[in-house]
Amino acid sequence: MTESYLTPNEVAELFGVSPVTVRQWSQKGMLTALTTAGGHRRYTPDALNAFAAERGMRIPFPAADRLLIVDDESSLRGFLTALFQTSCEGVEVDAAEDGFVAGMMVHSFRPSVVLLDIMMPGLDGIEVCRRIKNDPDTQHIRVVGMTGHFTPEVERQLLKAGAEVLLKKPFTSEAVIAACGFETFPKAQVGASKGQ
Repeated sequence: MTESYLTPNEVAELFGVSPVTVRQWSQKGMLTALTTAGGHRRYTPDALNAFAAERGMRIPFPAADRLLIVDDESSLRGFLTALFQTSCEGVEVDAAEDGFVAGMMVHSFRPSVVLLDIMMPGLDGIEVCRRIKNDPDTQHIRVVGMTGHFTPEVERQLLKAGAEVLLKKPFTSEAVIAACGFETFPKAQVGASKGQ
């Protein structure tokens, strides 16, 4: 997996300040920068997230979207992975088969969105969501739930845990892509999912 690096100008655009201000933040040690062999400063999304978190800010990273799909059904994991890889521009996709693996991957993979099945053996999706949202290092991650066993009570519990929405399986490809907030390739051909 390659890390995304941003230039001072890109950072300035994200924060709505001038590039000079970004360079001053780096010189004062407020914002961690890497230096290239040519002497140019570059910034990682992790460094920018840490800088923003210290100041109570949230910033988007449109060029570094990462999706973690969590579902114990391998066929649906495979379908969704292929769907996002072929339909969405600039999105890195990884998958976990259960809540325990997902808990580790939110720290190693650093997704911007977790697409999370609710009914899983062991650690269920509601508890996974709660842990993501209660951890200062991961609370900025957007959580989109999905379930084939929808009830208003399950939806209430998930939203209370911090998720944005609960999708009912089966859902269309368009619906799940829209819920995750990713841009599709121009004229992408997407069909209906066969989620159980």
